[in-house]
Amino acid sequence: MKALHQALLERGHDVTRTPNEWVALDASDEQQLLRATTHGGCLFTFNVRDFQTLAARHPFHAGIIVAAQNRWTLGDLIAALNRVLAETDADAWVGQVRWLNEWRGVA
Repeated sequence: MKALHQALLERGHDVTRTPNEWVALDASDEQQLLRATTHGGCLFTFNVRDFQTLAARHPFHAGIIVAAQNRWTLGDLIAALNRVLAETDADAWVGQVRWLNEWRGVA
């Protein structure tokens, strides 16, 4: 989602999206998780089921944030992810799979 990516960059966050210089557009979910982990990046996805399975297979990933796509507006996503990025450290995410709802609607 280009608009989400741009909004988070504008708020000063170090974020990337697929594709980028280290992961191709056609990369599998597993490749995306492993490459994000190699680069120390927590991954955000709407693909809950597949990434929960991958998290179990790769328990030392750099973190996964999941959300149900049909329950979020762009504005709500921006606000919640902005909070996640502002309030948490990368070290706290290792091996964690957490729902974005934890950061929803609290200013």
